Amino acid sequence: MDIEKVNSMDFGEFVDVFGNVVEKCPLIAAAVWSQRPFLDLEDLQKHFFAFIDALPQSGQEGILRCHPDLAGRDLQQGTLTAESQREHSGAGLTSLGADELLRLAELNAQYRARFGFPFILAARLSDRAAVPRELARRLLCPPAQELRTALGEVKKISGLRLADLLCANPAKL
Repeated sequence: MDIEKVNSMDFGEFVDVFGNVVEKCPLIAAAVWSQRPFLDLEDLQKHFFAFIDALPQSGQEGILRCHPDLAGRDLQQGTLTAESQREHSGAGLTSLGADELLRLAELNAQYRARFGFPFILAARLSDRAAVPRELARRLLCPPAQELRTALGEVKKISGLRLADLLCANPAKL
């Protein structure tokens, strides 16, 4: 899809197409729609990111809480969004052994208890071995730093999803 198509979308179509760019946050797409016309993918991305950045901390934490635990309950129950399912699969998280799942569950629980939101990582840019290492490393970070890191990961995920929708090469962004 090209940017002209994006700019010509009515509100409902835009929210249907872009409503899960930020996991389970169609309100962001609804707000971004009013910023049309967009010059290109980079401009569209800028508007999504500006919305996230403008939120108070409680809103930013709310966005983080919309994300599933990596290799967590939603994966096991088959309730991931289509985008998250592809991202989990691409990182090898859908084929973890019982010991790996248990280790991730323990780390996810520790992380959620410490920070109040799930561990977020752009899984498509990682692999199954790196996920628990990164989770353990980030458990040691100060909360304010981890909030910034998690929001940065949300932006990476969102950028990749936007590039997918517009059939662009994410390496060029």
